[in-house]
Amino acid sequence: MFLMPSRYEPSGLNQMYSLRYGTVPIVRATGGLDDTIEPWDPTAAKGTGFKFSAYSGVALLNCIHEALRAFKDQAGWLKLMQNGMKKDFSWTASAREYVKVYERCRRLNRAVRKVLEFSRV
Repeated sequence: MFLMPSRYEPSGLNQMYSLRYGTVPIVRATGGLDDTIEPWDPTAAKGTGFKFSAYSGVALLNCIHEALRAFKDQAGWLKLMQNGMKKDFSWTASAREYVKVYERCRRLNRAVRKVLEFSRV
């Protein structure tokens, strides 16, 4: 397990390294930590780690206990590790997402132009 109970974390690379190498992160839900870690759902076998919101020792300890309970299920824990290792934080993946955003903007721009042209008639 990788523990990162940061008060502030604008982006964070360490949790990404953690995921890549199969070390399940326990993070405070702030900034990039909140953006990159998906809460573990043992029923659906989805998620990549554990998060807590309040900046307190009690919240941290409760989250650690949740992770330790999950650790007892070896098959579930392995799936959790694999989920994290499958995450792609590469520039190639980011570029693909940017292209999707730009394409949506382009389509929206075309639609707006058509509406404006129609309204002139």
